[in-house]
Amino acid sequence: MSEPATLSARGNRLVRALALGLGLAALAFGAPALLTAAVPPAYAQGPDAAQPVGPLDPLEIATKSGVVVLEVELARTDKQRETGLMFRKQMPERQGMLFDFKQDQPVYMWMKNTYIPLDMLFIRADGTIARIEAMTTPFSERTISSGEPVRAVLELNGGASRRLGIAPGDRLSTTLFAR
Repeated sequence: MSEPATLSARGNRLVRALALGLGLAALAFGAPALLTAAVPPAYAQGPDAAQPVGPLDPLEIATKSGVVVLEVELARTDKQRETGLMFRKQMPERQGMLFDFKQDQPVYMWMKNTYIPLDMLFIRADGTIARIEAMTTPFSERTISSGEPVRAVLELNGGASRRLGIAPGDRLSTTLFAR
């Protein structure tokens, strides 16, 4: 079932109020981080939806076959983490989004409102990749777990991990995980 392209102002307020209420309830009961957004933010709509929302940071991943160089958007605020790559119709091949949770914690992601398949790399505080969820299904509401407490999640185009030789145990080097 597809979602409506736009919501009325009243419907938009109702959806935001419900999302806020659910988020507050989750916080009150100590739920771990869950990335969701009921309504797309203004910067992710329209013809520029596939464009990065901020400056790109360099990121290197030391793999068994060499160093992979990428550019990533950093999602550091709650709003940035909730929205992530939702509503983007494409992403350049060597770009991604790095979600910083600021501390180790169990993380749960989903693909609701996400048009492109992604690889989700769950990253420990020391910068090593704990696990990879490859080729996630667009628009799926299936919960994807980090499997252990992690500091960050790196989202890349679906299949990029395999194509670039990235595997669990490989180490990221970026401003977030400075050596």
